[in-house]
Amino acid sequence: MTQDTGSDAGSRRDGGAERTGARRVGVLTFHRCINYGSYWQARCLVEGIAARGHDAVLLDHVSRDVTSQEWRYAFQPLLPDRSGRADIRAYGRKLRRFTKAFDALPLSAPFDLDDPAGIPRFDVVVIGSDEVLNLSHPWYGGKRLFWGEGVAASRVVTYAASSGNMDADGGLAPDWRARLGRLDAISVRDENTRAVVQAATGRTPEMVLDPVLQFPPDVAPANEPAPYLLVYGHHIPDWFAARVRDAARRRGWRTISVGYRNDWADEQRLDAGPHDFAALVAGAQAVATTYFHGCVFSLVNGKPFVAAPSFYRWNKLRDLIALLDARRHLTFEDRPASETGAALDSPPQVGARLAELRAQSDAYLGRVLA
Repeated sequence: MTQDTGSDAGSRRDGGAERTGARRVGVLTFHRCINYGSYWQARCLVEGIAARGHDAVLLDHVSRDVTSQEWRYAFQPLLPDRSGRADIRAYGRKLRRFTKAFDALPLSAPFDLDDPAGIPRFDVVVIGSDEVLNLSHPWYGGKRLFWGEGVAASRVVTYAASSGNMDADGGLAPDWRARLGRLDAISVRDENTRAVVQAATGRTPEMVLDPVLQFPPDVAPANEPAPYLLVYGHHIPDWFAARVRDAARRRGWRTISVGYRNDWADEQRLDAGPHDFAALVAGAQAVATTYFHGCVFSLVNGKPFVAAPSFYRWNKLRDLIALLDARRHLTFEDRPASETGAALDSPPQVGARLAELRAQSDAYLGRVLA
């Protein structure tokens, strides 16, 4: 993968196979979120499936209500604190960069999210990655399409599905359990979602890697004066901000906040599009984040990173760190401040574990796409 987003990739297609013997594969995920991780997981998965020889597109569901909520959040991500005029202009540039990137993705014909009668028919529909099984998602929660209802395909499976901040302890209502039970195969990317699925269906789903880890994008480092520490997240706790800032200063690094305003950082890159984000991670000396894909992009680029938990992303962060045995890169307020600097000095040694999980993920995809 490269940073090229030429128009050829974004041509509309009807789901018909163009190569003899290729499966017609639709990928159903949150591909229009104004979120770096959502964009890249969608792109990496559809391109990874296409690289296996299949005719793969993203299922282009549309919803005026979802788009309205998504765009409101894009301009006001720090609520209850309101964005100033300069920030709103920067977020507008960011939004335009995202929409240009969306249009360059391989997309099906569009259809209504809540009335998917016009969905193209495929041999296989792959649901995921992202929080497709999160009934608590602020605007996608409860959308039955992401649980396979209304999908037109001979086989419906998930890849690296997540239930996000929906804890396994809550259980699922019978109708949601039934929808999971009708799926032909289920794979997840975190232990919390595995527990949700197991409790609901009695089946133990397979553990696979997030698409960005499975099919890492090839992005050139940003042309920035080095060295710098990249900050990715918002509503970052004061204690974590202070430790990150102090560690960066001791090492002579400037701090760049990408995507969201963090006033304690030296520079703000609020208008960064998805390709700018990936390039900034690739060129960073290290990363400080509260986001799942902040950790993921650090891992695929071999960067030192330190992460702090947040309520919404705790399940995903905790389980990713445990899956790869990178626990020294997750810190907490009651831990010694020195942990932050130590995590930023060297990347986690996870090569062998990643190789094992990539083989496991590849085998799963091979079976469900056969």
